[in-house]
Amino acid sequence: MTTSATTHQLTRADARRVAVRAQLLTAQRPTDLLDLVAHLTMLQYEPTSAVAPSAHVVAWSRLGPSYSREDLETALDEQRLLELDMMIRPAEDLVLYRAEMAEWPGRGELRDWQHEIAEWVDDNNACRLDILDLLRSDGPLPTRELPDTCVRPWRSTGWTNNKNVQRMLDFLMRRGEVAVAAREGGERLWDLAERVYPDEPPLPLEEALTERARRRLAALGVARAKSTKAPSEPNDVGPVGEAAVVEGLRGQWRVDPAILDAGPLDGRAAILSPLDRLVFDRNRMAEIFEFDYQLEMYKPAAARRWGYWAMPILVGDRLVGKLDATADRDAGELIVNALHEDEPFDRATRSAVLDEVDSLATWLGLDPVLPH
Repeated sequence: MTTSATTHQLTRADARRVAVRAQLLTAQRPTDLLDLVAHLTMLQYEPTSAVAPSAHVVAWSRLGPSYSREDLETALDEQRLLELDMMIRPAEDLVLYRAEMAEWPGRGELRDWQHEIAEWVDDNNACRLDILDLLRSDGPLPTRELPDTCVRPWRSTGWTNNKNVQRMLDFLMRRGEVAVAAREGGERLWDLAERVYPDEPPLPLEEALTERARRRLAALGVARAKSTKAPSEPNDVGPVGEAAVVEGLRGQWRVDPAILDAGPLDGRAAILSPLDRLVFDRNRMAEIFEFDYQLEMYKPAAARRWGYWAMPILVGDRLVGKLDATADRDAGELIVNALHEDEPFDRATRSAVLDEVDSLATWLGLDPVLPH
C-alpha cells in the first residue's frame, strides 16, 4: 500500500485485508455480543434456518462457539438491541434514525412512488389512528390482532397486495410512530415507538447521515463512495474516510485510515452467512475478492450450482469456496451436502475449513456428517 498526497493506492490484497479486519474476521476474535453489533452497526434479521438464522451465524462466525443464541434473544428482550426495518441495531443508535423518520416519506422533491405511499397513508388515516389507539391501550400486539379499517386497499403486483395492515405498519415504523417491541415465535410484536425507543433527542439529519456513513465505513473498511441504491443498508459511504484507488478497479473508493497500517493479517478460516456484510455487496465482493457467488435459495433446485443456502468460506483474506450444509435437528446432524472448492484446497486449508465445520456443528449441538 502507498499513499500519494490525499489518495491511498491499494492493491486488491490490501483492500481484502482491510475488509477482513474491519469485519472482525481475524484470529483475534471479539468477545462481547453488544460490542460486536455496535461495531458492525447491525445484524440483518432473516429467519431462513437451513443451518441457523443469519443474524446468529454472523455472530457465531465472529465470536465462535462460545456465542449463545440466547444472548441475542436476551439483548432484544431487554431492548439493548432493537429491530428496525429487519435490521437489529444497538438501541443507542436510534438517535441516528429519528430525524429521517420525522421527514418521511423523504425530503426535497419527492419521487412519484413517495407521493403514492404518502397519499395511501393519508387516505387511510382512520386506519392509522385505529392501529395507534389499539397499540396505546393493548400493545404490544402482533399484526394479526390489529384492525384493517383501510378504505383504499394496498395494490401491488407482488406479495404485499392487499396486505393493508402490514403495509401500514411498515410505513408507520418508517415515520417513527410504531416499533417492533419483541418477537414471539418469529412473529413481530408492535408497540408505540415512544415506548420502545430510547428517550434521547435525535441528531440533526445531516449529522446523523454522516455518522451512519462513518460507522458503515468502519465496519466495511473499504467501500465505494457511490454505488447503486440498496434496498436496506446502503453499500456506499459518500465522502467519509479517505480517498483510495484499488489497483485494477475503476471508480472512487473510500477507506478507513484507522485500519490501513495494522501490519500483516493474522487470518483464520471462517464460514459466513450468505448475508454477511463481507459478501452482501456482491459487486464489491466480485471486485475485491474476485469471488463468484450468488444466494440460490430462490432458484429451482436443478439450477443451483452450490446449494440452497451455500455459505461462503473465508481463509485469511481470500474467499475460497462454499459450504452446502443442512441442519437436521431431528436427526441431530449437520449434514454437509458438498464442500465446493474454488481451487483445490491444500492440506492446511482443508484442515482449517474442516475444523470450522466441526466448530459450527458443535455450536449447533449437532454431529457433523461429511460426504463420502
